[in-house]
Amino acid sequence: MSHPPEFDIFTVTCPSRTSLARIANKRTAMVVAALGDDTLRFTELRAAVAGISNKVLTVTLRHLERDGLVARHVHDEVPPRVDYELTELGRTLRAPLEELGRWADEHMERVLAARESYDARL
Repeated sequence: MSHPPEFDIFTVTCPSRTSLARIANKRTAMVVAALGDDTLRFTELRAAVAGISNKVLTVTLRHLERDGLVARHVHDEVPPRVDYELTELGRTLRAPLEELGRWADEHMERVLAARESYDARL
C-alpha cells in the first residue's frame, strides 16, 4: 500500500509552495470571490474584478484552470461563448478566502494606523 506524498511548504522544492503562491495572489482571491456559485463569461468576470486587464485575467484563469480550481466551458455558438465556474476543488477555497477578507475589513483601521506610525518614523 503506497502512502500519499508528504508536503511541506517550508521546503523550497515542495509543489505546495506554488499552490500557496497562486491561492495567496490577490487576483485569484478576487476571481474566486467573483465566481462564487455563479458561471460567468470573461467580460462579466472582468467587470466584477475592477481594474484587472484582459491579459492578467486571462493568465489568472489559465493558472486556476490548470490547478483544477476553475472550469472553462466553450459553447459551440456564433459568436463563440466561453463560461467559467469554480470546480468542486475551487469552491473549497471560498470559505478561507472569505475569512481573510473579513480579517482585512475588521483590522484595516489598525493596519492603516500602524502604517502611518511607521511612515512617521522614517
